[in-house]
Amino acid sequence: MKHDHIFDDIAQALTEPRQDVWRPVRAFALDLAGKLFLGLAIGLGVGFGMAIAG
Repeated sequence: MKHDHIFDDIAQALTEPRQDVWRPVRAFALDLAGKLFLGLAIGLGVGFGMAIAG
């Protein structure tokens, strides 16, 4: 194997787009945060509704 092939492989590996390994973690975190805020909004709405109703 010539040295030129080694450098070609290194250059090709550096120019390839990287895999985003944090994508599933970010998707899960955003989903969890959305559910948390939705639950908080619903809870506050029910709480205010019950307070107004008496």
